Amino acid sequence: MKMLQKTALLAMVMLASAGASADELNAADTAWILTSTALVLFMTIPGLSLFYAGLVRVKNVLSILMQCFALTCLMSLVWFVVGYTIAFGSDGVEQGMWIGDFGNVFFASMTMETMNGGIPATLFAIFQMTFAIITPALILGGFAERMRFSAMLLFSTIWLIVVYSPVCHWVWGGGWLGNMGLQDFAGGTVVHITAAVAALVAALVMGPRKGFGTVAMPPHNLTMTVTGAGMLWVGWFGFNAGSAVAADNSAAMAMLVTHLSAASGSLAWMTMEWVRHGKPSVLGIVTGMVAGLGTITPASGSVGPAGAVLIGLSAGVICYFATNYLKNALKIDDSLDVFPVHGVGGVLGTLLAGIFCSTQLGIFSGNGFSDGIDSIGGQLVVQATGVLATFVYTMVATFIILKLVDMMVGLRVDGDEEIQGLDLVLHDERGYDL
Repeated sequence: MKMLQKTALLAMVMLASAGASADELNAADTAWILTSTALVLFMTIPGLSLFYAGLVRVKNVLSILMQCFALTCLMSLVWFVVGYTIAFGSDGVEQGMWIGDFGNVFFASMTMETMNGGIPATLFAIFQMTFAIITPALILGGFAERMRFSAMLLFSTIWLIVVYSPVCHWVWGGGWLGNMGLQDFAGGTVVHITAAVAALVAALVMGPRKGFGTVAMPPHNLTMTVTGAGMLWVGWFGFNAGSAVAADNSAAMAMLVTHLSAASGSLAWMTMEWVRHGKPSVLGIVTGMVAGLGTITPASGSVGPAGAVLIGLSAGVICYFATNYLKNALKIDDSLDVFPVHGVGGVLGTLLAGIFCSTQLGIFSGNGFSDGIDSIGGQLVVQATGVLATFVYTMVATFIILKLVDMMVGLRVDGDEEIQGLDLVLHDERGYDL
């Protein structure tokens, strides 16, 4: 009898959830976005922290871990104070083309009962907060081993307010790119292009590390990097599938295509190295995974499985060449390959979303296969507009912010401090004391 009562109660809960209106709490959606929020935070600490920390030299390992941890704390508060309201404004208020209204400074219009569709507004705010945390953290790879800690904190604060939050509004908060019809499900423009362009500009403004091009600077701990890469892969399911903001078919497909693209990108990069250099590397296979994940991100809500495999394979090959040849040809010390992996991948994925995007989500359905060449052209124009606008705005704004921070506190440690290492110079600690 008790088992029948429990079954009946469960059925009633499921029916009530299924019939809930848009303004009532959907328990399934809420549970999934709670989980996704934890997964995306897991991407930054410990995922990205370990991934980046293993790639730098032993004298700078703690500085990377410290930067990721400090940014997680600082960006959370900046998002709470003003970042969220610039990006999304307040519910029930018509938003502008460029930034949101300021009705949610300090989350002013949120209470425990405030809803955002079928989930609590507070949950949507913290889910988006985790995106605002990882995006500035990605930029660290462009100036690793040479930026002052105080400069990094100041730069990241201004950058989140001036660059990330407005671009987030353009695409997801009711701004002009979203209204134009840009396909960016989980952040090809908002996250990957903004972070990568900022890292590239930072690398150019700050100049290369001492000895760059003449002294070998291999990763100090690839075991740490592979551990972080695995955490990124798992966390990315929350990043992409969570962006459906529902526990539904779209989230399931986003999770599937995310995994397929990551696997395809890894194998493509590994194969390129194997063919060209005779041996596949561990660093190569995990970098290919990140390329596959970053490239599928904008398209993860609008492509089918076969499209995801093609996107992942393209990412593995194109980002491989961008990392090994384009960056070296330009002599840019983008320390941890942020632009050739996340930037090139973000651009590629955003454009390919215009080809493979589909309402059917079949194996090869999409504008490129079912609706004809005219549909491809129109959507590609929109996608290219989003890429170009994000690229140019981020580049100009980041340059100005860097120059401002340089005048205020100085961007770079001096030469002797850089040789000694940031762990001792900035934090008076060592990563290893064996």
